[in-house]
Amino acid sequence: MSSEKTSERSTSVLLGAAFLMATSAIGPGFLTQTSQFTAKYLASFAFVIVCVIIMDIVAQSNIWSVIGVSGLRGQEIANRVVPGLGVFLTVLVVLGGLAFNIGNVGGVALGFNAMFGMPEKIGAALGGILAICIFLSKGGKSVVDKFAQVMGAIIILVMLFVAFSSKPPVGDAVVHIFKPENPGSLVGPMLTLLGGSCGGYITFSGAHRLLDAGYGGKDDVSHFRKSVLTGCCVSGIVRILLFLCVLGVCTSGAQVVAANVEAITGAANPAAEAFRLAAGNIGYKLFGLALFAAGVTSVIGAAYTSVSFLKTLNPFIAENEKWFIVAFIAFSTLVMVILGGAKKMVILAGAVNGLILPISLACILLACRKKSVVGEDYKHPVWLQVLGWVVVVFAAYLAVRALPNLAKLFS
Repeated sequence: MSSEKTSERSTSVLLGAAFLMATSAIGPGFLTQTSQFTAKYLASFAFVIVCVIIMDIVAQSNIWSVIGVSGLRGQEIANRVVPGLGVFLTVLVVLGGLAFNIGNVGGVALGFNAMFGMPEKIGAALGGILAICIFLSKGGKSVVDKFAQVMGAIIILVMLFVAFSSKPPVGDAVVHIFKPENPGSLVGPMLTLLGGSCGGYITFSGAHRLLDAGYGGKDDVSHFRKSVLTGCCVSGIVRILLFLCVLGVCTSGAQVVAANVEAITGAANPAAEAFRLAAGNIGYKLFGLALFAAGVTSVIGAAYTSVSFLKTLNPFIAENEKWFIVAFIAFSTLVMVILGGAKKMVILAGAVNGLILPISLACILLACRKKSVVGEDYKHPVWLQVLGWVVVVFAAYLAVRALPNLAKLFS
């Protein structure tokens, strides 16, 4: 019985960590970014989707493997690479996580609005309160694990239904993976989506969750890799389904439906409009459910991971971790209630987190060769290192190219 319960708990924790990362990556920002950019770039955006999924898997596999074998958090690893670098990384991750979390709370509000017509500020307040209640509930982190899994399943089912309803031109999308139109214009969107998939806090969320559950060390690397691949598959599938849904709405055969493109790009809630056009009122309500699910899990994930960076800076934060997470959620909620308007915030947050990715991944790749981090016997796969450095260079290039043009994301 003991062995069976241990095995059950192990599976639950590994899936919980995978879905915590996945639902953080497919939060309100993901829904807004993917819908907005798909409507703007149409089938050519398939190229961005595929590139981002590949870079996501490479980046996260590197980071989770090194965190797993070392048993150290991201900021502790960075400090061993260059003293003080961990503090710098913590500041970047926490600021990026806060920006994202304000948008996440706004996403919950948009979900409530789509389902029940609830005013944005009331929905934001309720979303923050609900996230705090789930986190403080009996069972704490295990409840968060289960909640992330259930909400992730809901998001996938909703996306499947709406993607089939919109009848997307799949063949055209496949062709444009290899022949995108005007690829130079896709640089900014690619940085934003990369940041929303594996930038900032998102990459570390599930790995830090496994450390908190007692995993870590050479024997546990396989658990970290299995968990991260599960999470990347979940987020990748949902990203493809949402892209196909919006593409189907914006096209009819080979023809562009200009009215639908204009409706989605000009909407305060682009994904909601795409779902409404694809499946009518039921699609709109289902979108609200998906956005609610994505928003609440992302609120918890962003707060949990941001504080997991902060708690190594001071023993007081570590001793009061739970209340710092509550305060992080409460502050994000308060800012959204006061300011309102999540659409621009979540797109900007994706771009900011995209700027963090080359720094955090470079730290990990330097650390994977340091015996003081990974131990005497561990050998990080050479192919994973090579691909990791390719992602670092490409992400840094995207960041440099996109920095002067980030303002255009708001046009």
